[in-house]
Amino acid sequence: MYPIGEREKKFMAMAVALSERGMAAGDGGPFGSVIVKGDEVVGEGWNQVLKLNDPTAHAEVIAIRDACQRLQTFQLNDCEIFTSCEPCPMCLGAIYWARPARVFYANTKEEAAAIHFDDSFIYEEINVPHGQKKIPFIAFPNEAARDVFRVWKEKGDKTLY
Repeated sequence: MYPIGEREKKFMAMAVALSERGMAAGDGGPFGSVIVKGDEVVGEGWNQVLKLNDPTAHAEVIAIRDACQRLQTFQLNDCEIFTSCEPCPMCLGAIYWARPARVFYANTKEEAAAIHFDDSFIYEEINVPHGQKKIPFIAFPNEAARDVFRVWKEKGDKTLY
């Protein structure tokens, strides 16, 4: 277990304050996040789904976008994420793509479910065959799409991530 000290408490308090501020403003649900590099906040976000009419405008996604813009990078290897709630599946995916060193969270996904932010159906849907999902996923092979992949595979100056 990672030791929780005054530093971590300070950054978590910031994330929780963002969750409260965004909720009070009517921007979205009660979720906030800060991204820290060393002892500096390099990104912050709060749920803005309602404000932006954007289902992807979750606190962690907004904070990741903010940090990446400020740091001019697409990976947050030397950073930590503090978030007021255990990340949903979408945010979890974004976090893994951003590759921070660690994530601290306050409320659990079970506590979020108790206030009607229940992501269990998404976790369940992940392993359901595409044709049986609540939103069907239909394979539609396309030769032009394959050509683009072939060009990428052969591209000599690509940046992998």
